[in-house]
Amino acid sequence: MLRISTRQKQIQRIIQQIRLSPSWQGCVLLSTILLLSSSYAVSAQQTSVNVEAMVTELKVGLDTLWVVVASILVISMNAGFAMLETGFCRRKNAVNMLSKNLIVFAVSTIAFWAVGFALMFGDGNNFVGLQGFFLNGADNSPAVGDLYQGVYQSLNWAGVPLAAKFLFEVAFAGTAATIISGAVAERIKFIDFLLFSFFLAGIAYPIVGHWIWGGGWLQQMGFKDFAGSTVVHSVGGWCGLTGAVILGSRSGKYQPSGVTVPLPGHNLALATLGCFILWIGWFGFNPGSTMAVNDKIAYIAVVTNLSAASGAITATITSWILAGKPDLSLSINGILSGLVSITAGCAMVSYGSAVIIGGLAGILVVLSVYFLDSIKIDDPVGAISVHLVNGIWGTFALGLFASVEITEDENIAGLFTSGNVSFITTQLLGIITVGLIMMALSTGFWHLLKLTLGLRVSEEEEYIGLDISEHGMEAYSGFVDVEGEASYESEMKINK
Repeated sequence: MLRISTRQKQIQRIIQQIRLSPSWQGCVLLSTILLLSSSYAVSAQQTSVNVEAMVTELKVGLDTLWVVVASILVISMNAGFAMLETGFCRRKNAVNMLSKNLIVFAVSTIAFWAVGFALMFGDGNNFVGLQGFFLNGADNSPAVGDLYQGVYQSLNWAGVPLAAKFLFEVAFAGTAATIISGAVAERIKFIDFLLFSFFLAGIAYPIVGHWIWGGGWLQQMGFKDFAGSTVVHSVGGWCGLTGAVILGSRSGKYQPSGVTVPLPGHNLALATLGCFILWIGWFGFNPGSTMAVNDKIAYIAVVTNLSAASGAITATITSWILAGKPDLSLSINGILSGLVSITAGCAMVSYGSAVIIGGLAGILVVLSVYFLDSIKIDDPVGAISVHLVNGIWGTFALGLFASVEITEDENIAGLFTSGNVSFITTQLLGIITVGLIMMALSTGFWHLLKLTLGLRVSEEEEYIGLDISEHGMEAYSGFVDVEGEASYESEMKINK
């Protein structure tokens, strides 16, 4: 009790001194201000850290959502290819076309997960990735740049989780495999197509992808392909070309007399629907390649749309001039050619350049369809003309029209926009080397399948149709059969 009483007296004495002394009052006021200021500074610092963390987390979340949505749009393009190719082919092969376009994405997914993603994006050398098979290996995504630690250094620019990166890239792998389906339609064995798709998505496509997107030698040289005119479309187109040549044409297509017999598709309504689905899906294909929510998305979408529209108009006009009437199938392929051709440079060219690139693509696709028929290469849906010819054109066109004002990089400037020769030279080198490697790989694997399993169905199976001979079912069961097509093909076989 004595100690408490003494302490109280001391406190009262201090209070009395503060009341009587202005200097003491100033010290107390200053101490209070300092105490409050330090408390506020600590609080502000903690708040700043919390806000920064929240902004980072929100950005990762938004970027991831965008990449997943874009991936879904690209995956939905498989439905577009299914409708397009089925409509462009004859009724007796409808189930076969639908089956191939359905199962190809499943096959591509497994092949790319097990092998392809590692070969394409895994750390390795200038020619192929050697780590990260089955999506295994160190990875601290969504960390970016120098903060990233893992086996997929070539993707350290994308601030999204590894799962989002894989989902987007596997959608592209599936697209490359789907392209082949149309070029070899109506005469290839189902099992051969499945095996080739596994080979493409698991080995051939990833090798080229590593060269251009995975830190390989072409990327180091400055070759540019923003969303895949070469990596996806030319790769699929080269495989389709070699497959069509090795398989040969459909029975009755090219007569000994030199006459080319049209074998029209059975449902242009389906084909048109497929075109619209693909057009919409391309807004995931090109803008989604940013892998981030930023101001480039809308610009890329507009550039993509302008090129598609321009391709539609010029293809329609060209077919009108050459055939006397506008051809719907060529208008459809004109749209797709505009989309394919702008895919390489959609983030690097101006609006006006996009119109020019797409317009020339629409003309090229019509001329290419006529040319391939003249040299007896049978492409039932025009896949080679759309994806190979305009994949090459789009990659080359980037070397002509790349705008330094858009790229903000003097090394990425087109011949027509800045007089830069080195960039277009690099683009040409990439086009040629990708063509050579893909012709070599695809030809080898097509011949391997031909020697082991036989590549083409028999004449009788082709005559009956692959729906019955390969799948034992019909797409339009219960409908009255049209005898015209069968009797006409029978007459053509007799003439042969």
